[in-house]
Amino acid sequence: MKKSKKVTLLTGRSIEQGVSLEGEKLTRGYVLSTAVCDIDPEDMKELEIYDGDTVKVKTDYGEILVSGIESTQAPHRGIVFIPMGLYANAVVNPETDSTGMPSFKGIEAIIEPAPNERVLTPTALMKKIMPLKK
Repeated sequence: MKKSKKVTLLTGRSIEQGVSLEGEKLTRGYVLSTAVCDIDPEDMKELEIYDGDTVKVKTDYGEILVSGIESTQAPHRGIVFIPMGLYANAVVNPETDSTGMPSFKGIEAIIEPAPNERVLTPTALMKKIMPLKK
């Protein structure tokens, strides 16, 4: 049976993500800084995820493949962090409640190892999320 864990997803700015914004959003640096999920080391052990493994993050609003990385901010069992950007946007509630900004904190999510899957490039992710109508 595939292992999974219910977690609380937080998103926000990270230093790496902020620096990569100065370049282009299609660069390798941007992907490496935003297509990641910081996970508590104990949660990683429980799910048998190793640093850099692909993980699937699912919410009521979507699902995304990102690289699971060991959080340096531990302990925070049951809480994961994805830097703001294209990848986080795929799993947050798009509703803004008339504020103009969706909520990026406290989102119920499920994470699971996805060893046979790959993180999509920004272009491939956009095509998956918003396919062009013909």
